Amino acid sequence: MIEISHLTKKFDQFAAIDDLSFNVAEGEVLGFLGPNGAGKSTTMKVITGFLSPSAGSVTVDGYDITRNAIEAKALIGYLPEGAPSYGDMTTLEFLNFIAEIRGYRGDEVNTRVQHVIEEVELQSVAQQTIETLSKGFKRRVGLAQAIMHDPKVLILDEPTDGLDPNQKHHVRELIKNLAKDKIVIISTHILEEVTAVCTRAIIIDEGKIVADGTPAELGAQSQYHHAVSVRLNEEYDLTSDLVGVSGIGNVVAEEEENSFTILASNGAPIFTKVTEIAQSNHWPVAEFHVNRGQLEDVFRTVTAQSRGDE
Repeated sequence: MIEISHLTKKFDQFAAIDDLSFNVAEGEVLGFLGPNGAGKSTTMKVITGFLSPSAGSVTVDGYDITRNAIEAKALIGYLPEGAPSYGDMTTLEFLNFIAEIRGYRGDEVNTRVQHVIEEVELQSVAQQTIETLSKGFKRRVGLAQAIMHDPKVLILDEPTDGLDPNQKHHVRELIKNLAKDKIVIISTHILEEVTAVCTRAIIIDEGKIVADGTPAELGAQSQYHHAVSVRLNEEYDLTSDLVGVSGIGNVVAEEEENSFTILASNGAPIFTKVTEIAQSNHWPVAEFHVNRGQLEDVFRTVTAQSRGDE
């Protein structure tokens, strides 16, 4: 269990984190979201003990990150933004170095290093110096060092930054497998990553929590939740067929020709009702499907509200 209580971090008079409180339990994959400058990376650095809090506390499995720093940090694997490493070392040399720092000796070093190399698929660049690696491979080296000691807590700041789609898929599957007996916190700006990997999401803005729930719960707050998307084969005024129908709100014309999104007015399902209207009025339908709700829409809404925007 990670317990974060009234956490605050100030730089001079600027509060990057402002009275933040939440808990994360074993088995959870928490997506930590927010606009640029919201305080995501600062929070990660305070949780891992890289920065000291100005006020409040962080407890990792009962150990306070300030008072019991060594015990707490031993439980944490951390992939920071940028993943600093020694560029003149080969991948293998660097991971051997990390294994020794983590306290492994003799054959155990080789066992741990080979395990993480296989987990993160670094075999092809094991003998290559880190400074010559692509951004994606450097990110994977960073992930390998973070999981070297099989930590109980994994803190990942933008874990798939710079990876191609195949690499992203592999890392996401790896995170899901690792999360079975760990706490995983992922700071990311990629909303699809939250839907693909996370069991819970927290959105912060200006150092404060503005939303907290499962991806499905947050998606249900979207105006597009239960909306129906329709693409027609030809021009047809479907809006006139929907005027005054209970439960149906606005009809939004999309950029694609003859494509529309029909919004639900009260958050209740409207698919059956729209289907019946489409059949009875012989809409020239090419495509018809229900939206689950858009996390991006919720993200924009809650961060705008926190700033007092319209």
